[in-house]
Amino acid sequence: MTANSADSLPDALKEIRTKPLFVMRLNVLPLQVIGATPGPFRRVGVVPGGTFEGERLSGVLLEGGADWQDVRRDRSVTLNVRLVLHTTDGALIGMTYRGLRRGPAEVLARLDHGEPVDPAEYYFRTACFFETAAERYAWLNGIVAIGLGHRLAGGPVYSMFEVL
Repeated sequence: MTANSADSLPDALKEIRTKPLFVMRLNVLPLQVIGATPGPFRRVGVVPGGTFEGERLSGVLLEGGADWQDVRRDRSVTLNVRLVLHTTDGALIGMTYRGLRRGPAEVLARLDHGEPVDPAEYYFRTACFFETAAERYAWLNGIVAIGLGHRLAGGPVYSMFEVL
C-alpha cells in the first residue's frame, strides 16, 4: 500500500487502539524437549498455574495448560498455548494464544539459560482469543487481545490488551 492509499483510509483504519485487559504470570515447569522432529524442533512447557490481574477480571490459571513451542533455525520460537483461567468470582475462561519470540542469537541463548534479559532486547508478542459460557464475561468471546511478553526464569509475564 502506498502512502497515498494509506492517507485515503478512514481514521478508524489508520491505527490500532487498545485497552488494558490484565497482567498474566505463568508458572512453567522445565521444558519437555521432544527434539528435532520431521517438522520443527519441538518442546513443550507444561503450565501448572499462574495468576492474572486486571480491572475487569482477575484470578488464577488452572493446572493443565501447555505451551507447544516450535524452535526455528534462527532460534526464534513460535508459541501455541492453551490455558484455563479461573476468575475470582468462579467463572472458567478458555484462553488460546499464538506468539512469537525472536531476537539476536546471544539474547535468545541467555533467555534459554534462564538469565535475566531486558524485554527491550527482544521481540515477544502474542495474539489471544477467549471462550467462556459465563454470562458476565461473554464479552470476551467477541474480542481479540494482544500481549507483550517477557520471559523470566520461572515462566513468562504478559501485559494483555483488548484490541478495540
